[in-house]
Amino acid sequence: MSRNNGSKKPVGFATHVTAGGIAGACEALTCQPLDTIKVRMQLSRSGRLPGTKPRGFFATGAYIVRRETPLALYKGLGAVLSGIVPKMSIRFASFEAYKSSLADPETGKTSMGNIFIAGLGAGTTEAVAVVTPMEVVKIRLQAQQHSLADPLETPRYRNAGHAVYTIIREEGFSTLYRGVSLTALRQATNQGANFTVYQEAKKFAQRIQPGVEELPSYQTMMIGLLSGAAGPLSNAPIDTIKTRLQKATAAPGTSALSRITVIAKDMWMQEGVKSFYKGLTPRILRVAPGQSVVFAVYERVSGIIERMQPSTGGDAYSE
Repeated sequence: MSRNNGSKKPVGFATHVTAGGIAGACEALTCQPLDTIKVRMQLSRSGRLPGTKPRGFFATGAYIVRRETPLALYKGLGAVLSGIVPKMSIRFASFEAYKSSLADPETGKTSMGNIFIAGLGAGTTEAVAVVTPMEVVKIRLQAQQHSLADPLETPRYRNAGHAVYTIIREEGFSTLYRGVSLTALRQATNQGANFTVYQEAKKFAQRIQPGVEELPSYQTMMIGLLSGAAGPLSNAPIDTIKTRLQKATAAPGTSALSRITVIAKDMWMQEGVKSFYKGLTPRILRVAPGQSVVFAVYERVSGIIERMQPSTGGDAYSE
């Protein structure tokens, strides 16, 4: 993120690509099992019959491991890794661009409200550019309940590349952008809350530690953990509806709005209001530690790159 060290150049696009890509890869490798459990919980119809309860977080994870082997927890990882570098570079680069354009021209500082707006813009940009097609492919792969230990149990999609090819061939290119409006809304609110909480918490930590020029990694991780939980708490129903929309095959002649309405109505009538919050626990457990890793790695890598740059002598970058 932005530095207050006036002797360094602004963080450039190459830094965003490098630091963001490394941070995103670390996040994906660490947290993919939690995301797979979240998706299965959101797609699950368990608990619909009277007297039955929905399968919980640990029960879902145990069922996947028992039925499909532990490697099944990493289904969809290829799709995530292939999109994580552009996603993170776009997220950080666009956030800084929006934040700079919204900064006070005299002081160079950006208000909390404008930081939130910059986060909304960054989330929308990454959703349209990368996240939507990546998630359509990822969810299709994660929804497959085949056993990786049984070679005779052939999945519909063998890997991310085969999934993209099959989806485009059978359903058309536009299917990769199914749910783009909900994805953009989710990512916008995610990053609006995420960046606002992170930047404000970071400023607070720096104010109460005036002698500390750069926060230690454990503090950055704690702040990232807090900011990462803010997004899922604000938009859980949007994410659940989006997941079901992207998993399903669309009926010809139906609009995106009508499909969203049908899914939401069916969830409300068949499963109740709690169904809109299915997968919230693993989503928080997935996103919050993920953001903790992302911000810690990003700050560390971008800090190393900045220290390698020559001094400029001016106050180049500030919160």
